[in-house]
Amino acid sequence: MEGGTSDSTYLLPQIQMFLHTVLSDIERGGQASVSIPVFKPREYPLETNKKCLTIFEETNTFEEISCSSEGGSQRLVAMLKVLQIVEVLLQQNRHATKRDVYYNDTALLKGRLDQSINDICCFFHCSRPSLNLVSSSKGLVTGQLSYYEEGRLINCSKRSSTSNGLPVPVHINKVSHLSSSAEYILLVEKETVFQRLANDKFCAKNCCILLTGKGYPDVATRSFLRRLVDQLHLPVYGLMDGDPYGLDILSIYRFGSLTMAYDAKVLAVPSILWLGIFLSDLGHFGLTENCLLPMSKRDEKKADAILNKSYIQQLAPAWWSKLAEFRTRRVKLEVEAISTVSFTSLADHYIPSKIRGQCYI
Repeated sequence: MEGGTSDSTYLLPQIQMFLHTVLSDIERGGQASVSIPVFKPREYPLETNKKCLTIFEETNTFEEISCSSEGGSQRLVAMLKVLQIVEVLLQQNRHATKRDVYYNDTALLKGRLDQSINDICCFFHCSRPSLNLVSSSKGLVTGQLSYYEEGRLINCSKRSSTSNGLPVPVHINKVSHLSSSAEYILLVEKETVFQRLANDKFCAKNCCILLTGKGYPDVATRSFLRRLVDQLHLPVYGLMDGDPYGLDILSIYRFGSLTMAYDAKVLAVPSILWLGIFLSDLGHFGLTENCLLPMSKRDEKKADAILNKSYIQQLAPAWWSKLAEFRTRRVKLEVEAISTVSFTSLADHYIPSKIRGQCYI
């Protein structure tokens, strides 16, 4: 059985029809199966406007999930279980977290929930939000930004008594009236860097919005960033470690990920610029060769995998070159190295100087 194209207006009938067909087939003793479209990176990306960047494309290949094997049977049953929950959510116009869904059947969904959601989205050609499933956000935001969430005013410039940042909103469709006097968005890889900048009152001094996904970003953080860019039309500068993982994280924000290729058009932010940290920063801002760390074998393997991605080579050649420099020397450089001179060097000198001098790529 193959899926179709869906949106929120007719996703529910499609799900109901699918469940009826597959469950009826199983009751009759048939070998139920589902064909999941396979995505791959484009060799030559075609859509390259500011709001949309199609890096991944659906192929003519399908992955067959059937009851003919134990692994396939468990994967299909898990997909059906999640779909039954989604059916109820859509009928009642309610939302649930992935955690809620997981505890509905922990034995079945342990280690399978994300795969099931991905299978559903690929099959029905829909996004995760259209399933009324949300993830608990780990992202943080602070700075010159306010918005309404379900009628409640959220002022991101107000400091919490327990944290320097506010959680990124989970229900992005319930966010309205975004307002900001910021000049740019600073996207940082690590929470430690986020907290350092927040403690230094960076946003107040530089009139910006500060955002972090705490490493590899979740859907909520990526969706929120995309919403900010679409509505506020601000430049985004990414402050990442000079290593393959820093660039990989930045690439997910810019291009999307293969595991969620079906959502790349609504999550990717093609306009992101990489602010640093680079090998070319050595000799400036108090950075010396002593700040370099050796790449591990794991780092080298990760770097090679990224450098072999054709869309990085074609659409972000400057990014590719910076990572290639690190790989050639088998070294890496962390953002925290800037603080070896002074705790405030990052906020007072490095970031403002790089932005003023347009030293980003």
